[in-house]
Amino acid sequence: MSRYAHITGWGVALPEHVLTNKDLEQMVDTSDEWIVSRTGIRERRIASPDQTTASLGADAAVEALKVAGLKPTDVDLIIVASSSPEHIFPATACIVQDIIGATRAGAFDISAACSGFIFALNMAAQAIRTGSINNAVVIGAETLSRIVNWQDRNTCILFGDGAGAFVLQASGEPGGVLEAVMHADGSGADVLSLPAGGSKLPTSADTVAHGLHYVHMDGRPVFRFATRVMAEATQEVVAKAGLTLDDIDLIVPHQANYRILEVAARGLKMPMDKFMVNLDRYGNTSTASIPIAAAEAAEKGRLRRGDKVVLVGFGGGLTYGALLAEWTGPLPDRPEVNPERYRLWAKVRSTGLRLKRKVLSQTLGEDKLGG
Repeated sequence: MSRYAHITGWGVALPEHVLTNKDLEQMVDTSDEWIVSRTGIRERRIASPDQTTASLGADAAVEALKVAGLKPTDVDLIIVASSSPEHIFPATACIVQDIIGATRAGAFDISAACSGFIFALNMAAQAIRTGSINNAVVIGAETLSRIVNWQDRNTCILFGDGAGAFVLQASGEPGGVLEAVMHADGSGADVLSLPAGGSKLPTSADTVAHGLHYVHMDGRPVFRFATRVMAEATQEVVAKAGLTLDDIDLIVPHQANYRILEVAARGLKMPMDKFMVNLDRYGNTSTASIPIAAAEAAEKGRLRRGDKVVLVGFGGGLTYGALLAEWTGPLPDRPEVNPERYRLWAKVRSTGLRLKRKVLSQTLGEDKLGG
């Protein structure tokens, strides 16, 4: 019997604080007119001090589980795609797993910059098709405001914070994720990067002094790359599925720059009203942009059961890819559940496990411990 991976839930978490272009005029040498004319962005969300990539990701995951009618304990796998993970390790996905109480789930992160959500969604769908798991939560989560240089007008105007999540469930009914393509061009790795903080350039007084822990971008080659690959990846995934562009009901692109989307639309000979666009309100939220836009499309009725949708993006790496799905929505007869109530239980459980480890470490002694 064939197995299919259906998108049955979606959720979004957005910080309350809105940073407008007018606000940015007071911070750097820029203007609302300049930003809008070059990017289409008018405002973006900024995380509060108590919000993190994991907390936003957990909030989005809980909302997605509510839509799908799943308990956190039903989840087999959590994948977090992020360009601003909480740590190099442990994985942000593990922190999300602990927060929401997904006690049966494996968890890991994927680093593919703004293409990460597409790559993660494809990996989860493949795991479902093979029969290794039944239910997955895929999250794109970012606190990019923490790694942006607010004195650099070329980058600080672009990025915002937020998270989006999908629930994927196994089903014998045809549909769900149909095809995906994933590509990379590492020769362009230096044009969009966070240079320091890894093993090549460990944190030092020198790297901090030179601002190497902020996003660095060479805008022109990124623009040229993006305008080419957005159309190419869309055409490739549609052809791979044995369909034509006329069969596609909606395209949900990575929300980076309105001019990039216009060029991609012209390349595909498709009208802009076939594209879901919300970057004017949220800016570039990297891995979170596609699930946030898709969730908004579903809530507004632009994505309905049976619709063919293409998710397409590009990012640092350089990476790019596209995924084609037949939109499902919640499965019939899903139970009413409230994943929120698991959070208190999860916090108590986590505290208990931490206390147990502390007691055991004191009992065993440092000479018996190892990584």
